[in-house]
Amino acid sequence: EQFKASMLFCSGCKQAVPVRERLLLVLADGDLYDYMCVYCTSSVGSRKESQTKEVKILL
Repeated sequence: EQFKASMLFCSGCKQAVPVRERLLLVLADGDLYDYMCVYCTSSVGSRKESQTKEVKILL
């Protein structure tokens, strides 16, 4: 089971702030997400969501 952050500490704002989740990369083994501060838009964290299915790439 995956957890999603709603608030994280922002070093720019110097407090815990609400965050927005943004998809950064779609990889073969999962998706990489970035958490951004809603006030100063700096990156405050990331998470990787692993794929449960096998991905096949056709060439």
